[in-house]
Formats: sequence, C-alpha cells, structure tokens
Amino acid sequence: MGYARQVAALSRHLAVTPFLPALEAATPDSVDRETWDAVLEQAARMAEGVIDPLDATLDAVGARLIDGRVVTPPGHRAAWERFAGDGWLTLSLPEALGGQGLPLTLTTACEEVFNRASPAFAMLATPNRTAAAMLAEAAPEIAAEWAPRLASGEWGATICISEPDAGSDVARIRTRAVADGEGGWCVTGEKCWISFGDHDLTTRIGHCMLARSSNAPGVRGLSLFLVPDLRDDGGANGVTVRRIEEKLGLHGSPTCVMGFEDSAAMLIGAEGRGLQTLFQMMLAMRLSCAPQGVGVAEAAFDTALSYAQERRQGGHAGAPPVAIVAHADVQRQLLRMAGRIEAARGIALMAASAMDLAERGPQSERAGWMALAQFLLPIAKDGSARLAFDVASEAVQVLGGAGYTREWPVERRLRDARVFAVFEGTTGIQALDMVHRRLWRDGGEGLARFVAAARADCDASDQGRALSDALNRLEATAGVLAGWQARARDAEAGSVAFLDLCGLLVGGWVSLRLARDAGQDETGRRLAAAARFHLAELPAEVGRLATLAVMGEHWHEGFEALLA
Repeated sequence: MGYARQVAALSRHLAVTPFLPALEAATPDSVDRETWDAVLEQAARMAEGVIDPLDATLDAVGARLIDGRVVTPPGHRAAWERFAGDGWLTLSLPEALGGQGLPLTLTTACEEVFNRASPAFAMLATPNRTAAAMLAEAAPEIAAEWAPRLASGEWGATICISEPDAGSDVARIRTRAVADGEGGWCVTGEKCWISFGDHDLTTRIGHCMLARSSNAPGVRGLSLFLVPDLRDDGGANGVTVRRIEEKLGLHGSPTCVMGFEDSAAMLIGAEGRGLQTLFQMMLAMRLSCAPQGVGVAEAAFDTALSYAQERRQGGHAGAPPVAIVAHADVQRQLLRMAGRIEAARGIALMAASAMDLAERGPQSERAGWMALAQFLLPIAKDGSARLAFDVASEAVQVLGGAGYTREWPVERRLRDARVFAVFEGTTGIQALDMVHRRLWRDGGEGLARFVAAARADCDASDQGRALSDALNRLEATAGVLAGWQARARDAEAGSVAFLDLCGLLVGGWVSLRLARDAGQDETGRRLAAAARFHLAELPAEVGRLATLAVMGEHWHEGFEALLA
C-alpha cells in the first residue's frame, strides 16, 4: 500500500482521462506518458521521504508569532528549500518564467501526492506558482522581477481578499489604495484569513491584494495590487501581523490577520478591474483544492484499509477472531471510500485537462473548453473538499476507538480536512456559482458539453444504461432550475443538491470509464472494483438529489420559529 499504489492509480487515471487525446494533440511536445510517470515517481519520493515525516511536527508544534514575526516549526524551512530547489514550483509555469512548461494536469497529479503527505506544507506552493503566472499575464514589468523568485521559492506570495466584514462578498471590501503621485500606490486596511501571510520560509512576501482605488460602487471600485512585506531597500513596508488564528487543524499553515498602513503597492493590470485580473489566479487556486482533498482522503483511506486487514475482531465464538476487513459493513465502508476517491481523482484531472485545453488548445475551441472547465471546477473543488472530511470520518469509524486517539493519524486528517469546504469559497458559494453563473448566465453551456461527452461513452452495458438514465434525470432537473430565474430563492434552496447531483454524474462518468478501461492488472482490478461499487449506488443517489434540488423553499415556512 502507500505511495506506490497512489502513483499507480494516478498513472492509470491519466491514461484513461477522456480529454487526453485532445491534450496530446494540443501539446505534442509536453505529453509524454513515460516522462509523466517518472515525474510522479519522483514526487512520491519527495512526499514520502521529506514532507510526510514533517507533518506530525507541523501539527504538534504549529506556527508561532514571536516578536511580530511568524516562526515555522523545526524542519519546515529545510523541507521547503529542498522542495523548491528540486523544481516542484515550476512544473506548469512557462519556460520564459523559469518553468518546465508541462501541463497543469500533471501538476494536479503531483499536488495530490504532496497533499497526501501534508496539506499544511503543500498550501504554500500554490500561491507562488499561480501568482507568478498571473503577474506574467497582467503585469510583465513586475513579473520580470518577481516571477523568477516566486518560481525558485526564494520569495513567497499570498492572495489577500477577505476582510473582517467582507469575506465572499468582495463588493464590501474597504481596504483603500491611494495613488502616491509618483506612479505608485499606498494601501491601508486590514485583511484576514491569509494563509502564510507571514513566515520565515522565504526572504520576501508579496501580497496579491484587492483594494478600493476609487469611489465607484461594488467591484467596479476594486483594483489589484502587489504589496511586498519589505521595500526594495529591505526596509519595513507598513505590513504587520495582527495575530495567527488558533485553528482546529492545519497548524503548520499559519492563517494570519494582516494590517497594512500606507504600504507601498504596485498596480497589477488596469485600475478598476481588480477582480477580473485576479480571476485566473483564483481559478487555479480553486483547482488546487481538488487534489488537496483527494490526497488527504487517500491518506485516511490507506490507514483504514491497512488497519482493517490487521485488526482481528468477531467471527464464530469457537474460532480465532477474523480480520475486521472480512465483515460486510467494513467492506461496504471501504468500498464506498475507494469509489468516491477514484471518482474525485478523475474529476480533478478532468478539470485540470479542461483548463489546460482552454489555454493550449486550438484558438477556436478555447472558449468551449473554458465553459467546461468552469462547470467542472465547483464540482472538483467542493466535492473533493467534503470527500476528505467524509473519508477521514469513515476512517475513524473503521479504526473504532483507536481512530479517535492521536496514536493514529486519521484524527489529524479529520481536523485538517474540515476547512477545505470553507476556504476558496464555501459549499454554498460553489452551489450558487453553479446555478447563477453556470446555469443562468452561461445558459448551461458547460453542463451541455459534459452531458454530450458522457453520453457518447454510455454503452449497452447495465452500467452504461444506468448512467444514461441518470444523465436524463440531470438534464430534467437542470431544465426545471433553468426556468426558475424569477424564483431565485427556490433554485438557491436546492442549489447544494444540484451541485452534488452534477458531481455524482461526473463521477459516474469517471467510474464508467474506469470499470471499462482500467485494465486487468492489479491496479486495474482495484480501480474497477471501486468504480463498480460507486456505479452501483448511483441510481439511488441520483433519485434522492434530483428530488431535493427542485423542492424549492416552501419547506422554509416557519423558519422564523427557530429564531424565537
């Protein structure tokens, strides 16, 4: 078991992902399966040998605020320097930025391996590579100085959006940016929930910050700025750490409340278009939540499976106790975990491939690929986030009382995973995005592209017919919600169920392909078994979610009684 099985599963998924032929055609020089497998094996060595042994220390010691600066636990800096020095920040960055120019799909696969080892450690890497790519696109003059250093891990980056009274509601951001009269800007305000807002792993940190640069209402008054923690001469730049949040998990990833006082800032992109400029970085960071959730789920599942094979309990009274893996309910739990993990793994890689093709595919096809990617991203992000917590919770159940103790790592996985469905947009925000933007604003284009592609894969087998019937139910449900624009609250009341229904069907497509194409070797049989169980539960789950999605808000009647 362990990392070797994970790498084998990822390799097989990459081989059968439905968009691989299009990606191979679009990037013939960078889609080399032997190279991809070699990179994955090296990622596993880094994860198992360097990052995994550090995770318990990150959790137990945590980041500390000492004399106004965040100090990371012992070993963290050495591991970061090794990780960055080995080039793991540069996989998908363009060669012009010092990157390797490989597809985002491969980066996503590697991120899953790193997050299995330690999600707290892996969280620093994503803003570095996504900020470098965003700067190269929106502010080449800034990127010339910053991108190579972000890619090398010498400097760090954050994304600074949330404020005490403006979380997902970015239109209420109050942090102000004022032109300094010399071509620069000064920023004053407070930002919260900033992952790695300060630390001692890099020599400089650049905050990619939304701030209000004019009195225009809502998001029209927001611009994007790069706010370094230090000025070019090494002096302070009015950036302070107010506090580190005390959290349930992810103790090795400092979540900071940051203050900015007349801090020198550089405008990124056009003034008044901050949210639009930040959009691509936000999409990439949202995608990174998918392999994060799958990686943590894989770690918890692996512990539960190993434990179930070794723990002996039950059986006939006159015979020696049997391994609990022999019990039907334990088998059900493990199969369900495995089925959900493989579905989510495939969805994450599919979403990454769609994003790759939106950037690298034929120009005439890019808009269609982006529509599909934007449909898949809420599913990949939120589905994997909740998967991690659910599988960690099931793993505790399989281990019984042992799982509730710190002797076993599954309780750590449970604590770390709970926030995944909160940051980068909560479950409710992802569900509203699916209805308001993907269904209403975009006319369901991404959904239609998914359904057409999945339906083309439905064969005459029982599983193929079941998926086809489920796609019919999805289209009918989407049709009802599409007609409810004038009844927005009715649609919003069922939006989470609709998001889950979409995710279930995308996962069903992944499972159908695995059951058919995973192969007959040990890896293939394992993936196919998980996929078949996932497909077996599909019809019942589809019926439940489709019903909930269109119940409307009439069942909210009497809610006020809860407030009395």
